[in-house]
Amino acid sequence: MPGDNFPGERIESLVDELEGIIEEAKPPFGKNAQFKVIETDVFFNILDEIRMSYPEEWQKSRRILKERDELIASATAQADSIIADAQQQALTIAGEQEIVRLAQQQADDIRDRAQQYERETRYAAEDYAEQVFTHLEENLKSLTNTVARCRQQLNENSNNAQNGGW
Repeated sequence: MPGDNFPGERIESLVDELEGIIEEAKPPFGKNAQFKVIETDVFFNILDEIRMSYPEEWQKSRRILKERDELIASATAQADSIIADAQQQALTIAGEQEIVRLAQQQADDIRDRAQQYERETRYAAEDYAEQVFTHLEENLKSLTNTVARCRQQLNENSNNAQNGGW
């Protein structure tokens, strides 16, 4: 963006100016480029401007670095908070899942015991019914035998009475 001064921009332009002064300077004796004659007042004025620009540029740079560090610290704190929340939620969910698993296991155990009790009760009831029917059958057989004997005696007595035995 034109007109915006970025950190170091003024210093860079002043250094470029110094570089230009040195490049344009002429050697004093002959053509030895290692030694050149420059106007010291111009050179020192530019150096003074550079020195005066340092604090402003450094302050901008420091402020930018401080803002960056604050943003990083804030983002890190937010990330840590999000991670802590996620871990807590994971623990809560894991705990709830463990409770559900334990409840399901208990329910399965109760159902298994109830089914076992139902089987045992049914088998006991069937055994009892078998015993009752067997006993009843034996009693009915005994009663049938008794009725048959009584009938036989009655018939014998009836035959004896007709034959003059009574």
